[in-house]
Amino acid sequence: MKFVVSSTDLLSHLQAISRVISNKSTVPILDNFLFSLAENKLTLMASDLEVTMVTSLELETVNGAGVIAMPSRILLETLKKFPEQPLNFEVNMDTFAVDIVTEKGKFSIVGQNGEDFPELPVLDSATSSQLTVPVELLQLGINKTLFATADDELRPVMNGILLEMCPENVTFVASDSHKLVRYRRLDAKTDFTTTFILPKKPAGLLKNVLPKESGDVSIEFDSKNASFTLPNYKLVCRLVEGNYPNYSAVIPQDNPYKVIIDRSEFHHTLGRVSLFSNQASNLVKLKLSANEMVVSAQDLDFSVSAHELVNCQYDGDEMEIGFKSPFLADILDNLKSTEVVLELSDPSRAGILLPFGNEPHEEELMLLMPMMINV
Repeated sequence: MKFVVSSTDLLSHLQAISRVISNKSTVPILDNFLFSLAENKLTLMASDLEVTMVTSLELETVNGAGVIAMPSRILLETLKKFPEQPLNFEVNMDTFAVDIVTEKGKFSIVGQNGEDFPELPVLDSATSSQLTVPVELLQLGINKTLFATADDELRPVMNGILLEMCPENVTFVASDSHKLVRYRRLDAKTDFTTTFILPKKPAGLLKNVLPKESGDVSIEFDSKNASFTLPNYKLVCRLVEGNYPNYSAVIPQDNPYKVIIDRSEFHHTLGRVSLFSNQASNLVKLKLSANEMVVSAQDLDFSVSAHELVNCQYDGDEMEIGFKSPFLADILDNLKSTEVVLELSDPSRAGILLPFGNEPHEEELMLLMPMMINV
């Protein structure tokens, strides 16, 4: 089996799928990429049994066909060192010896029998559901929510993004029990009503590869697996089993106090003031009065404190509420509007942050649980 491929094209495709490969794999062949050559198409695959990613390249110079697994680490590191040039792969399908021949040299590695590589999981067509959405929509949904997923071994359902589909909208939800994000698209609809939980790892892989793509993504899923088919990549993953908590129950509906504030100014103030907070609690206090907010923090152990005034639109009663500063900073990082709305009811209930003026067809809500303020 022989083929010629561009070094930079091959590296780009292998790097995109290499993130699937686990450093702690107990199955040796999963440390390899699977190369499948048929006619003029070279298909590349990487898997960790839970997630499998596939991509392909069209080649001009091909002789023969076959399947072989090649070691990922040495292949990637070698390709990174090559300038753009054609690489001639010569594969002995009896011994699985691979020679990579360049204009000036030859690099030899030993592969493994590709037949031993796990097959791509197949969804149950009788029970699967399917929808097609623009690449940009899926990219936004993952970007808006991935940061809020948990790392909770006891509650694995929290370690992923909930996708809710219904005839009215498609909704992305993530929460680590301290913060919660709900991103809803009114311009994406389905004929059915269902949900699935996308694990954090495949969500991160999609976040990495979606910016390279355009057009639509086809999403198909059954009770166990989901498949995301893009123009140049395909990802199949095992879904998180279990029921996602009723997140709607924790979103306060009646919030009489509303603050409109410049997001960038608030973010920078928070960044400065939080440096003076206690390192164990990271508590920052927001004290609201007529058209102004005072952001403050202190660390009594080191006798340091800070407070800074931020102008805002607020005409409610005076109140003070505390938040964990890294969580609040994360939320402000992921809200892209010029101004944000902070909705509050009392210091013991969650605060809601919204962009001031949603884009058409989308609703974005971020919730943050408060911290107790020791008076």
